[in-house]
Amino acid sequence: MTLGVILLAVVALAYANGANDNFKGVATLFCSGTTKYRGALVWATVTTLLGSLTAIFLAGQLIKAFKGKGLVDAVLVADPSYVAAVAIGAALTVLLATRVGMPVSTTHAMIGALIGSGLAAGSSIDMAILNKKLLLPLLTSPLIALAVTMLVYPLLRFTRKKLGVAEESCICVGNQVMETVPASCSQLAIVERVDHWTASTGTTATCSNRYAGQVLGIEAAAVLDKLHFLSSGILSFARGLNDTPKIAAMLLVAPVFSGFSACAAVGIVIAIGGLISARRVAETMSQRITKLNHGQGFTANALAGLIIISASKFGMPVSTTHVSCGALFGIGTITGAARWRTIATILVAWVTTLPLGGLLGYAAFSIIR
Repeated sequence: MTLGVILLAVVALAYANGANDNFKGVATLFCSGTTKYRGALVWATVTTLLGSLTAIFLAGQLIKAFKGKGLVDAVLVADPSYVAAVAIGAALTVLLATRVGMPVSTTHAMIGALIGSGLAAGSSIDMAILNKKLLLPLLTSPLIALAVTMLVYPLLRFTRKKLGVAEESCICVGNQVMETVPASCSQLAIVERVDHWTASTGTTATCSNRYAGQVLGIEAAAVLDKLHFLSSGILSFARGLNDTPKIAAMLLVAPVFSGFSACAAVGIVIAIGGLISARRVAETMSQRITKLNHGQGFTANALAGLIIISASKFGMPVSTTHVSCGALFGIGTITGAARWRTIATILVAWVTTLPLGGLLGYAAFSIIR
């Protein structure tokens, strides 16, 4: 019976992870108007699933870390009741956050549940392992993402301008561009310069920013759109690579699962969770943190993806949520477009994730026992 509870709890956790995390990699595509919600979601699902399947071969260290070995008493690592409690505590934490549209760290929820369930079982907690191998990478990774983004983005913006690629705003009616002005001008200035409108019933007028100019004879806007999609794919791939083995580790207590089958099963459920329940967190990530153009979205995604992939290579359990948000915070700080009220709310959610996971894990183990 306990193995059945583990299976259901891990499925719930993987589903919650997909619902809360999948869209984070492509939030900038939606935010900048590069693609619509459905297109961004499909791209996120495909690339995250590829990362999950790749985790089968590259992320053995993360599987070991999230079995709890060394953190709690050795006897608990193979105890189905303990594993079930950890999965339940983490799943409930992430599902609650997803319900209110808050992007939180599944990794933090799992660490909290590992500790809370361990305390409920009367286990000691190895603080050295907790601090060095788990908390340190989680706490420093968003700061690294913030700092790297604030350093690299101005350099990329300077390079763009030197190459003669300018940012402009345009008014479009349907597929027709009516007028363009430099992005520094107001939208009112665009309207004032339009001599006449040509529109038909059902068409909509939009105002958007885009890049004008060429790089090596190629239109800059077309190149940047492709790079933006590529960077979003890299970030989603990195998320699947880093998160899947953490969840799959809990399935290994059941003898019917191997590392291969556990990662494959978790990857599929993560994909399903993202397809069905990602909308609320998607709105927070895309519309409430900061305004972005195509270049800023590309920069945030590329840097976050590289940081997460590097961490996965060395078995460091960083939070993809924190790294992605850290990059967005950095862009918003540089451009002055950060929405600090939303950012403050997200930070509060981050602080409460670990203790909430601990409390729910403690309660879950007490009930199961």
